[in-house]
Amino acid sequence: MNYIEKLRTSEDMVTPGMSACQGCCGELVLRRILQIAGKNTIVCVPPGCMSGAGVVGWDYQTGMKIPVHIPLLTNTASFLSGVSQMYQRKGRGDVNMIAVAGDGATADGGFQSLSGAAERNEKMLYVCYDNEGYMNTGFQRSSTTTKGSRTSTTPIGEAINGKQQPSKYVSLIMSMHALQYCATASPSHMQDMVAKIERGLSESKKGFAFIHVLAPCPTGWSFEPDQSIQIAKKAVASNMFPLWEKYNGNYYITVENKKPIPVKEFLQSMGKFKSLTDADIAQIQQEADTKYETLKKLASE
Repeated sequence: MNYIEKLRTSEDMVTPGMSACQGCCGELVLRRILQIAGKNTIVCVPPGCMSGAGVVGWDYQTGMKIPVHIPLLTNTASFLSGVSQMYQRKGRGDVNMIAVAGDGATADGGFQSLSGAAERNEKMLYVCYDNEGYMNTGFQRSSTTTKGSRTSTTPIGEAINGKQQPSKYVSLIMSMHALQYCATASPSHMQDMVAKIERGLSESKKGFAFIHVLAPCPTGWSFEPDQSIQIAKKAVASNMFPLWEKYNGNYYITVENKKPIPVKEFLQSMGKFKSLTDADIAQIQQEADTKYETLKKLASE
């Protein structure tokens, strides 16, 4: 069955109505993951856009057709570790254990528990939907926010011109753990993303699997809601967000750009980068090139 038919015939595990922003890639990513996983699943969604949009529900009403938990921002992986171990002891290791967390809960406050769970090789699939900021509370910068981004805590002004530091490459950091599977994915390349979700779910029955998914945000990044997928495509095509995976100890670039577009085309597609100078853009281009060359070296070994 091809990926289009699989998604067409798979039941949506998320309520039809939720209060996510128009054009939200985080919602799209969540729905696709759980369509692939199916009903035999437990999902953790920490504080962030998706929990705030009603996925975990209000009062006694849930926004899911499957069990959903909202742990703390800092303990998603450790919380799910306990749930996973409990189900294994009950002889129910076939249940999918999935975390769907934003970049703040993954790369910042939750990184300690995430790294610990990966080091212990806990049986779960941890998915980070990365919209490069704390969007649920007004778009503050996170460690994965791209250098030069305008956020509420890295404004454009005389003192600073957007975020001053390069983004933390959390997926590559995670790949250095002895985990079962690691990958990056984008909703603009759905066939690639579905294949990685399927592999991640399979590998999560053996140990820890991690997928880092780009989730462009119209509200925080300042672009029209109908441009979300186009923005994601440009991020991949410019090597700002290269698509790769690591399993069985080997790295593979799954979408190779033989003629990448200039990073400038991606940066100028949205408002959060509108203050960048040519020198700023050249520096970001160099950082993207260096990152991709590192991946190529790892994939050739």
